[in-house]
Amino acid sequence: MLDALTLDQIRTFVTVAESGSFRSGAVRLSRVQSAVSHAIANLEAELGITLFDRSGHRPALTAEGKALLANARDILLRVDAMRARARGLGEGVERELSLVVDTLYPIDEIGAALRQMRAEYPSVSVRLAVEPLGGPIAALIEKRSTLAIVVGENFRDPRIVQEALSSVAQVAVVAAQHPLAVQLQGESIGLPDLADHLQIVLTDPTPLSEGRDFGVLSTQTCRVGNQETKHALILAGLGWGRLPLWLVERDLREGLLVRLDTKALGRRSQVTSEAYLAHRLDEPLGPAAQAFRRALIRIPAAPTS
Repeated sequence: MLDALTLDQIRTFVTVAESGSFRSGAVRLSRVQSAVSHAIANLEAELGITLFDRSGHRPALTAEGKALLANARDILLRVDAMRARARGLGEGVERELSLVVDTLYPIDEIGAALRQMRAEYPSVSVRLAVEPLGGPIAALIEKRSTLAIVVGENFRDPRIVQEALSSVAQVAVVAAQHPLAVQLQGESIGLPDLADHLQIVLTDPTPLSEGRDFGVLSTQTCRVGNQETKHALILAGLGWGRLPLWLVERDLREGLLVRLDTKALGRRSQVTSEAYLAHRLDEPLGPAAQAFRRALIRIPAAPTS
């Protein structure tokens, strides 16, 4: 009967499927291999199907096993979420709030929200990091952070809950003295023109974007590790690139930077991405984290044009 299924059997099934063998699954579960094999056999008997084909050197998921694996993972995620919520209800205020922010997000909004949180919970210390691309999501996956601010849709994980906050505009810019700026006085810039000049781009400190590039249009690139360096190099006239509008508004007003006149990089060389507040599904948010969330949501979104 299905009522006889246990969470232990389901967790064992998922662990063996993910580790690739009964032996590896037993190591991850800190059990003897015979106990793992027995748990899988009991689960198969309860379900009335075969989950693993054992005829080869390593057990392989059957078609039925593959179909049920997603259900098993979903059950475990929901149970972990319930445990996390219950644990959070019984816990007090955090000693520290750890936060990783996408480099595209305006840091002054983070500061304002943290100030409001600290007014409510003055004993809570803060650990803040600013990282590009996959950095914020990786920090949550690796449990280096309680909260993260993520910009864009490039990185998703079923273990991570994301709540929309606001939008962040990026503009393609170049220094006023750069050859592409002179070309602004003539025809619209095309992709071949952009490819002829160095593009300043951010590198991902994580393996989450391995083999992928985001918004890289030129074969000539200068890859940097943070937004401040990218901004400085573009201001110096080394190359062109996209920067958050909140960061370059003053430079544009003062004529130090100009927007690239090209339709290949969005209308008015501008693209807008959604920003999210993210946390692990299986980790409860304590009182200070909840206070920070409420404060950040109340802050008006930065202008996008």
